Amino acid sequence: MVVSWLTTTDHKKIGHLYLITSFVFFLLGGVLALAIRAELARPGLQLLTNEQYNQAFTLHGTVMLLLFATPTFAGFANAIMPLQIGSPDVAFPRLNMLSYWLFLFGGLIVVGSLLVSGAADFGWTSYTPLSRREHSPGTGADMWVLGLALGGFGTILGAVNFITTIICLRAPGMTMFRMPIFTWNVLLTSVLVLIAFPVLAAALLALASDRVFGSHVFSAENGGPLLWQHLFWFFGHPEVYILALPFFGVVTEIIPVFSRKPVFGYIGLIGATLAITGLSVAVWAHHMFATGAVLLPFFAFMSFLIAVPTGVKFFNWIGTMWKGSLSFETPMLWALGFMTTFLFGGLTGVLLASPPLDFHVHDSYFVVAHFHYVLFGTIVFAMFGGFFFWWPKMTGTMLDERLGKIQFWTLFTGFHATFLVQHWLGAEGMPRRYADYLAADGFTLLNTVSTIGAFLLGLSTLPFLYNVWRTAKYGPRVEIDDPWGYGRSLEWATSCPPPRHNFLTLPRIRSESPAFDLHHPETAAADQAEHTGRRDLLDAEEGTGGTGLRAGRPADGGQDGGQDGGQDGGQDGGQDGGQDGGRDGGRDGGRG
Repeated sequence: MVVSWLTTTDHKKIGHLYLITSFVFFLLGGVLALAIRAELARPGLQLLTNEQYNQAFTLHGTVMLLLFATPTFAGFANAIMPLQIGSPDVAFPRLNMLSYWLFLFGGLIVVGSLLVSGAADFGWTSYTPLSRREHSPGTGADMWVLGLALGGFGTILGAVNFITTIICLRAPGMTMFRMPIFTWNVLLTSVLVLIAFPVLAAALLALASDRVFGSHVFSAENGGPLLWQHLFWFFGHPEVYILALPFFGVVTEIIPVFSRKPVFGYIGLIGATLAITGLSVAVWAHHMFATGAVLLPFFAFMSFLIAVPTGVKFFNWIGTMWKGSLSFETPMLWALGFMTTFLFGGLTGVLLASPPLDFHVHDSYFVVAHFHYVLFGTIVFAMFGGFFFWWPKMTGTMLDERLGKIQFWTLFTGFHATFLVQHWLGAEGMPRRYADYLAADGFTLLNTVSTIGAFLLGLSTLPFLYNVWRTAKYGPRVEIDDPWGYGRSLEWATSCPPPRHNFLTLPRIRSESPAFDLHHPETAAADQAEHTGRRDLLDAEEGTGGTGLRAGRPADGGQDGGQDGGQDGGQDGGQDGGQDGGRDGGRDGGRG
């Protein structure tokens, strides 16, 4: 069994490998975070030396961003995206496996720098000249640089695979504007990866050249420190959206299911995602306001502007829940926790987009708090929501709801106790990356509260680990395609877990909710009529006692049947069998 997993080209197993490996890195990053918070709980050095503290926050940031968050996106994309488009596998199965192995070994090289003398201690942003050999000697820093470059190549190859799969391997009837929002977000995230990660890989290789061969790409006399910042942040800010967009998609899949409604503003959500993708490559220099070397009005305006499509997404999520039949199973709790936390992070981001405010809180704990509200609030909340939502589809068993809710409230409380007070620490002037502070500084109380919250946050992982073990050992098998009852996208039209090539038979795809159409044909027909301006037909049929769409039989087949193949045979029939368009229309509605 071990050999079959290590040599597999099945996208589902590779997705599981990504998710398991990235979660292990998440636990490692969490341990490093607890060490940092334990050190800062009181004035004075308690556990770590200054050098060890620098190594801890360097690896914590690196592991969480590049070894946990990014591969978690790849894991969900591998496990779910081919199912959502009706594909039997990804376009390049062997390349998919190679991408995983590059990520794994790159990550092991980065973490292995702890085992040699002189691990990387220059921060996860690796600003030059601090990250050059004369200021950071040692093999550990070289391992950090080359390990990240290796993992970056794996991410690039994975993005090529996802784009090709979505463009070329969609099932008949799965047009671009019938794809689930999660698949759209995977597509656009992969485009961003192809823009941002080659820049990071090139910058890391140039830094390795400086360190190993003595070149002078980032020498101070050549303007190297500013060159590094431009290259790094041209990667770094799109990376924020590389991490955020897939999890926006996860939340967009969860909310309609537990609101018992179709997603509100489907086209608007796609447009907002396209806008975020485009704008995210034009805001990188707002990280460099304090350098005095960037055009402040332009980058401030672009940073404000990118909040608009994000606000559109919030409007659509709220619109989906509005007047819905809400139920608060664990996935929905995680989605609501995500919305609450990310909203707060977005509001503080608007403050940081203003240069006069940014000058005062730059490199303070205000930025640390904002960053964690945006990324932890997005990635971790949506990740656990995705786990609970798709666990039956991925494994064939349901995670325990009671344990899930205990975990949610523990994590939610611990997170806000940890990071909310850090806004006040930053406003009072506590710099980031300091290993110590004086009692006279007035930071002790808030740091103690933050540390208590951090350990509560760490404890919240234990119910999840127990839940996974208990479900694997004692959990009942899921015998139906859609255990939630209201799944809309195509993955809920196959078994839990799916067979090797995903589908024994594919349902006909005539909307962006093919699984819901399959399992609830009467409601789907009524929804389709209502959302295409055919409410008059429903009211007329009900008023005359006829057996219209709400009664389960298509009415006015010549007209409504045209939506399903008769009049639209040239469009829908182009993928469902163009020559059969008229006959399909007659079969599905013309008998009326």
